Amino acid sequence: MNNNLLFIRNRLLHALAPFAALSMLAISPALDAQTAAPSAPSFDVTTVLNNLDDPWDVAFAPGGAMLFTEKCRGLSVRLANGTVRKLIGNTRDYVLNAKDFFCQGQSGVHGVAVDPSFAQGQRFVYVFSASDLRKEPRTNRVIRVRVSDDWSRVTDRVDIVDDISFKEAGILGSAGAHSGGRLRFGPDGYLWITTGDNHDPGLPQDPKRIGGKVIRVDRDGKAAPDNKAPAGFDARIYTYGHRNPQGIAFRPAGQSAAGQAFTGEHGPNHTDEVNALVAGGNSGWDPRNRPGLDCWKSGYCGYAGDPKTMPMTDFTRFPQAMRPVWENDARSQGMGPVEFLNGSQWGAWNGALAVSFMRDRRLDLLTLDSAGKLNRVTTVKMPTDLRIRSLIQGADGALWAALDGGQIVRMTMR
Repeated sequence: MNNNLLFIRNRLLHALAPFAALSMLAISPALDAQTAAPSAPSFDVTTVLNNLDDPWDVAFAPGGAMLFTEKCRGLSVRLANGTVRKLIGNTRDYVLNAKDFFCQGQSGVHGVAVDPSFAQGQRFVYVFSASDLRKEPRTNRVIRVRVSDDWSRVTDRVDIVDDISFKEAGILGSAGAHSGGRLRFGPDGYLWITTGDNHDPGLPQDPKRIGGKVIRVDRDGKAAPDNKAPAGFDARIYTYGHRNPQGIAFRPAGQSAAGQAFTGEHGPNHTDEVNALVAGGNSGWDPRNRPGLDCWKSGYCGYAGDPKTMPMTDFTRFPQAMRPVWENDARSQGMGPVEFLNGSQWGAWNGALAVSFMRDRRLDLLTLDSAGKLNRVTTVKMPTDLRIRSLIQGADGALWAALDGGQIVRMTMR
């Protein structure tokens, strides 16, 4: 190349250099985004149990036994060999009869949990159920029972929490609405219980009644330490001001803020919420006294407004309320159970929070940063639409779900 051509080439390269740099700046974020955001995962779904009567929750015991509840019946166990035994329920075919268990509306036999010291001889199982042992008013309660080594005997029933609010028929809707009802032991060894607002306008912010709350207790139902309930509140209360939380899960070990509880909660006609709980925190739901809204003479304004006039988290009334991690783009789609994915089998989705939507029949994965803030939301690809009532990761590393169609299924990533 002669000197003149070389000179012209160098001048052109010099002139185009800024445009090349701008081009790289425009391209780099897109490349980074593609690298950081894997494509939506696909799940395979296998049915394990079928023809159940409204299965509501699932829990696993050491040794492979799977416990499950049916809303209008009771608690059963599927042993590792596939045998199913009915443990405690309201008909004669259960090992331990609980005639007080009943179902009405949305309520009945809900959550189940296994004692964290089960393998060390504390063979206790816990179940949440509506009960008519007390008539006026009836309540939801948490029952503890002991099971024998071979699961053939159920003994020592103790009602460790017997005063969870239950909705009787009233001006707004029928009985049994908004009981909450999820039970989970946290990594701290305490039992966490979600409760609903019963369509009672004052219940979520009431310091003494345990509806519209998340409570945290020991295996005897006594308040766990460090709940930090505000002065004058029931000491069992961990957070308050909830609407109807039906999901609770804990950030896995190895992540920032490991052990922190996250809830999934139904919105009214808008704004399902995922919340990262803080001891003593207010979730900000207060459906009372909303000027300008037609509350149907019930005093419960929860369905009467929109995100501005009847917010799920009201920062005007409660400036220090817990700020939601995610609000489902201001939509109400039946957000229910939540569960963290934990383990290398989930690949890039290890640590994501799985969130299910009953009305929308979908499963989303929320990717959170080290501070618990939302990075992105991805919808799982599944072979069929599932109305998921319960989610839990089993000891096998798979995600297990109870479905409103009467099945319990096992889900794995392709």
